[in-house]
Amino acid sequence: METAAAHDTAPGGPKRIAFVVTEDWFFASHFLPMAQAARELGLEVAVVTRVRDHRAAIEAAGAKVIALEAERRSLNPMAAGYAAGRLAAILKAWRPDIVHCIALRAILIGGAAALMAGIPRRVYALTGLGFLGARQDLVGRGARIAARMLVRGLETRQTRYLFENPEDAALIGLDPGDASRVTILGGAGVDAARLCPQPLPPQPPLKVAVVARMLWSKGADVAVEAAKQAREAGAAVELSLYGAPDPSNPKAVPEETLQAWSSVPGVTWHGRTDDVAGVWRDHHVCCLPSRGGEGLPRTLLEGAACGRALVTTDVPGCRRFVRDGIEGLLVPPGDAAALAGAFATLAADSGLVARMGAAARARVLDGFTERDVMEAVKRVYAAMLAAPP
Repeated sequence: METAAAHDTAPGGPKRIAFVVTEDWFFASHFLPMAQAARELGLEVAVVTRVRDHRAAIEAAGAKVIALEAERRSLNPMAAGYAAGRLAAILKAWRPDIVHCIALRAILIGGAAALMAGIPRRVYALTGLGFLGARQDLVGRGARIAARMLVRGLETRQTRYLFENPEDAALIGLDPGDASRVTILGGAGVDAARLCPQPLPPQPPLKVAVVARMLWSKGADVAVEAAKQAREAGAAVELSLYGAPDPSNPKAVPEETLQAWSSVPGVTWHGRTDDVAGVWRDHHVCCLPSRGGEGLPRTLLEGAACGRALVTTDVPGCRRFVRDGIEGLLVPPGDAAALAGAFATLAADSGLVARMGAAARARVLDGFTERDVMEAVKRVYAAMLAAPP
């Protein structure tokens, strides 16, 4: 850990913000624009995270990286308390004016650490509830109630909330329309200048891709079954899966299962990709058959920016962005037959595929770009710093 002397700020020096996020890759892939927004306001930026392979990318955005080793998959309260104590020491040393916590675990650990460090200005950014949001049984409902109580118990009058859909705000017990406390963002935003439409490939077959972490909650298994059913019904459909298992997530799909899916006719698992634009250049449809727990999935924003029709489930986050029959098609979560029907509909109508892709691109440009998100976040930071702590 770096020393307090190394971090002390002279009175009257630049204001500071510390982002707290569990994994460096998550910040590098989704939230670098927020660090850039803070820099545009003249803030010094630190990112406190578990460091693996993305330190250089974060530092290139002008942020200091401070390592905090904490196991993301552990639900042990003692381990979380220990991590909060170490984070509190970091915050006391670096003395940020704002602590911005990203995702539920970081909110719980970062909020407790900010309390211990005496930092009242806090931003809690809930990016979805993951498998807690996907579970609809008694355990899931109980976990959501507990999450609401814990998050709300760590707020101050200077706490501001960022959500990616209004339903998550209501779940935490907040009014989504209360602009003094709540901001609904366009997800993490997308760079619509870098990701832009390319000509659609020839059809048939209809080429569908799922680009996501290979977690059961993302529904790749439903997509595989839907592709099988659509093909058995005579639809010309091919399904590509892009993504790797997440070893830190207890709900990861085993690699042997992914390999087995590649033996299904018309289905191919390609593993992780860094070439999202290339994926959408070669496919017609962006599919995310999520079981729930989403904030606003980045993969839908990326597919839409590239002008691809969207097929997803009628769950919070997904349905905020995709309007059924306009940008794409919505189906019930976990319903392979309904998803197969959506594939068949698009396989039979290339004009509909093109129209939905054009509408998806227009949707992105109406409030869901990285610049839209950056400006919204800057307004939140500026208002917080203008008010007394």
